Amino acid sequence: MQPTQKAARLISSVGHCIGKETMAVHYTNRIGKMYYLREGKTKTGKPRFFFSAQQHGKGEVVDRIPDGYEIYEHPENAQVFLRKIRPQVITDLEKLLVNKAVKALKRSKRYLIDCKDENITIYESSADVGELKNIFSDFLKHTPLRAGMTADDAMNALVNAANQNYTAMLRFRLVDKERRKFTAERFCFRGAIDDWINICSPENLKTLVERYIELLGTDSFFDTPFL
Repeated sequence: MQPTQKAARLISSVGHCIGKETMAVHYTNRIGKMYYLREGKTKTGKPRFFFSAQQHGKGEVVDRIPDGYEIYEHPENAQVFLRKIRPQVITDLEKLLVNKAVKALKRSKRYLIDCKDENITIYESSADVGELKNIFSDFLKHTPLRAGMTADDAMNALVNAANQNYTAMLRFRLVDKERRKFTAERFCFRGAIDDWINICSPENLKTLVERYIELLGTDSFFDTPFL
């Protein structure tokens, strides 16, 4: 995964044979939930790889990521999958350009970037972290907590849980691979459309980043005219 990809870790896990120890691939997503890579079988007997939240759940322990596959954490809900490695269409410099602009935003909501095929998609958190802190900060200071937990710990746990769900808001689509020209699209949430709408003609990515990313988290973003 591009925006939230972490290196898979190895942990000790008891194998099926007594005295035999197998190293199991596992991954912790952005809300701190750990998933374990397992192997099962399809109805035709072919191997099927999947992640389980249970360390000793169904399937066989997998000690390495299969060749040609990668771990992918879905930006919308933090679900973890094993997927085939896709050819890289978006360059590292293009991703860095978008990532730098998003990080510069001063917003109480959070943002994730996901690169897939010809698209660079920006997701916005459903929860407003700043609003959560304003609402619960004083409340947690006067609420009995379990032993060893501070109000800051409780707030961090609350924010972490709220960090699970994101919504796709803006994306840049590569339409000319030779000249590296992109279009910008925003998601329209009107019931009659409920889809991506184009908001500009092809431009270089830097121009689009400077024009549209600063609108994220503002009312002006939804007033952006579409073509």
